[in-house]
Amino acid sequence: MSAPVDLTLQIADSCPVPQLSVVVPIYNERDNVQPLYESLTWALAAMDRHYEIVLVDDGSRDGTRDVLRSIAASDEHVRLVMFRRNYGQTAAMAAGFRACRGRIVVSMDGDLQNDPADIHRLVAKLEEGYDVVCGWRKNRQDRVSTRLLPSLIANFLIARVTGAHIHDTGCSLKAYRSWVVRSLTLYSDMHRFLAALGVGLGARITELPVRHHARRAGVSKYGLGRVFRVLADLVGIKMLIQFAAHPIRWFTLLAIPLFVLGVFMMLLGFVQLSHGEWKWFHSGGFDMAAIGAGSVGLLFAGNVLMLGFLAELQIRVSRFFRHRTAVTAKEASL
Repeated sequence: MSAPVDLTLQIADSCPVPQLSVVVPIYNERDNVQPLYESLTWALAAMDRHYEIVLVDDGSRDGTRDVLRSIAASDEHVRLVMFRRNYGQTAAMAAGFRACRGRIVVSMDGDLQNDPADIHRLVAKLEEGYDVVCGWRKNRQDRVSTRLLPSLIANFLIARVTGAHIHDTGCSLKAYRSWVVRSLTLYSDMHRFLAALGVGLGARITELPVRHHARRAGVSKYGLGRVFRVLADLVGIKMLIQFAAHPIRWFTLLAIPLFVLGVFMMLLGFVQLSHGEWKWFHSGGFDMAAIGAGSVGLLFAGNVLMLGFLAELQIRVSRFFRHRTAVTAKEASL
């Protein structure tokens, strides 16, 4: 479900289209917002590029919104997006990606633990020919029990399941080419799977060590509970990355064991009947049970194959209409 937005302050039309967009999701960071804005402005001004800062307030209730409004009103480089209530970091980041206009997009946290001074290094690495550059917090300044341990478990699981061998998938400080973020559909807690989703898109991905600071003010929004959310989301990510391209292959792999088991059970039941063991038949014994179970297995295998066929058909039809729409739009612009 997309998050409703009740306020978006746009840059004036007279301002040039930015080359660089920085997206910052924020939730209850009243004491960190002003120092973050000042650090970002200093770091981005030193890069000598047209830039914009997209601040996304995720339904803060501690006065953060008032500080953000004041900042946006005083600086034309700042765009402000506000949610009516708290929807989570993924929804806030997705809204920021939709609002940004830069050719290069950088995401980061709003708690001052990411260092804005690292942005120029990420952008420079991106321009070496990569599509995504992930920050790697080699020296994390977090509590072991509530932040480091859950992060280690999550990184291990994500790397094993998705094949995205990134040391620190949870680091929000990342640089992307704009086509990557505009090709992603984010939901649940998918923001931590951006590298894995990029792999599924064919993006060239690398990582770069970045600085990490201890939290100065406010309260961390993470804990051990996110490990269980990672486990739940990994199933969906696995499907998105590996199954979505040709679903009929994976449905067929699932149907084959069911088909073999069904045929085996039916043959076993018929062999029992052919040997004249009619006492089992009359008493509802093993032979008829095996034949019934085999029939159900074959029926289930057929249904699985049909689901795979329908999924494959839907994907191919969707691709056809997307391609036709793109061609029509291109011809209309000529």
